[in-house]
Amino acid sequence: MEVVLASGNAHKIKEIKEILSPLGIVITTLSENGYPDLDIEETGSTFSENSKIKAEAVHDLLGKAALADDSGLCVDALDGAPGVFSARYAGVDKDDDRNNKKLLAELSKKEGASRKAHYECVLTLITDEGSEVVVSGKCHGTIGYSEVGDNGFGYDPLFIPDGFDKTFAELEPSQKNAISHRRRALEALKHELENLKP
Repeated sequence: MEVVLASGNAHKIKEIKEILSPLGIVITTLSENGYPDLDIEETGSTFSENSKIKAEAVHDLLGKAALADDSGLCVDALDGAPGVFSARYAGVDKDDDRNNKKLLAELSKKEGASRKAHYECVLTLITDEGSEVVVSGKCHGTIGYSEVGDNGFGYDPLFIPDGFDKTFAELEPSQKNAISHRRRALEALKHELENLKP
């Protein structure tokens, strides 16, 4: 099964390919389909809305099965922020360093349990025939007090998943992929796809 991934984020593409390839799903990119600079405006107020907007745009454009992910970090003490604004929390799109510094500043007076957070991922798959499958996954943890680790991307140097004493950015990619919000959403997607088979 070939699916076009509605993302230009190299980190996400690599992670999703690594997780989905054992399932017999071949992920192709927008660039491989002739649209390296396609920019889909995310106008939704939830991960679900943005995921659907992106999947529908790619499916309508290419007439192929399309998979879109919308994900981010939700911090309890910040009423779920940065949430859908995770990539542009500090005002500039995809500036991980500034986003992390802003998050640490926002939580500077918070201690212990008041630093609880979770990563959330919503995946929307639109099949060749136009059927829609929506799944989600979460990974709970806490926000550390400084950036630690060189792996991962985004808020990974700050996020310590429950049951670990290391940040996502300190874990090996295979360790992170085994417990991540995206892995959980992709496992839910796999389950849904198995149920769709005749």
